[in-house]
Amino acid sequence: MLNNQPQPLNSIFQALADPTRRGMIARLSRGPASVSELAEPFDMSLPAVVQHLQVLETSGLVRTQKVGRVRTCHIETKALMSAQDWIQSQRASWEARFDRLDAYLQELQAKEKKRGRRK
Repeated sequence: MLNNQPQPLNSIFQALADPTRRGMIARLSRGPASVSELAEPFDMSLPAVVQHLQVLETSGLVRTQKVGRVRTCHIETKALMSAQDWIQSQRASWEARFDRLDAYLQELQAKEKKRGRRK
């Protein structure tokens, strides 16, 4: 199967594929947080948390800002919206296919009923 998705969208889904990074996004959806605040619920080293944040930053899902010794992370809703838009377009396509399948199955059932009455 050909991979014809735009590269930014690929990196967004790749970043969201990891449960730790999804947890970080979920936390940031409630508001900005420092790196240490993001690290609290995870049983991993701070350097591992920073690596996850770098993936999120590279994908465009998170932006960080350093003030003094504190690095604060913010969610980038525009990147999330592009993923949501793609998912929504796929959903619309699948729903249309399911509607056509449903119509076809109803047509087959109607034909079977007619055959059953003729016997």
